[in-house]
Amino acid sequence: MMTIWEAMEARHSVRAYTLQPIEGETLSALEQEIEACNRESGLSMRLVLNDPKTIAGLWAYGAFENAVNYIALIGPDTDDLYRLCGYWGERLVLFAETLGLSTCWIAGSYKKRARSMAGEGQSLAAIISIGYAKKSGKPHKSKTFAQVTDVAGDVPDWFRTGVEAALLAPTAINQQQFRLSLRDGQAFLKALIGPYARIDLGIVQYHFELGSAHPVTIE
Repeated sequence: MMTIWEAMEARHSVRAYTLQPIEGETLSALEQEIEACNRESGLSMRLVLNDPKTIAGLWAYGAFENAVNYIALIGPDTDDLYRLCGYWGERLVLFAETLGLSTCWIAGSYKKRARSMAGEGQSLAAIISIGYAKKSGKPHKSKTFAQVTDVAGDVPDWFRTGVEAALLAPTAINQQQFRLSLRDGQAFLKALIGPYARIDLGIVQYHFELGSAHPVTIE
């Protein structure tokens, strides 16, 4: 099984899947990880299998094919829901990569019927399509360290490694609208203006903390 860092480097958004079902040990491991994330986060994320209608016909920066499985990111309807779903959803994305599964974040173009899965006092923040890739995703052009940081002079290795991990994070339309800074030995992360910025903030936070092994303060 690949490491999480290898998963960060290997992960690319995939919209075309085979009809191979998710089953056996792979399904069991994925369900257990979702349960663990829900316990730790207070979210109510759900794996939905063999639903041909929710994603069918969508065109979210590329046509989807055989996208019948997805993870619904559901949680308490609070101001922090979208960041939390980004953070814990990306943990599931990278875990899925280690299982040989591919994914794609879908933040706003899924069918409204999916929203009915959220219970009272809850909201659906996004869904993540998941399955076995028919066509591999492609890497996109990335910003540089200098373009996403606000630092001067030498920086510790852990911060630089964290930024490198953050630059591997998926963001809406690949805009990478975030800024990382370092003050008094503490890392800070800020979302800039862009679509689905709060979800992206959580995704980038997870990558940075995973890569750096240090917490980051959200501004």
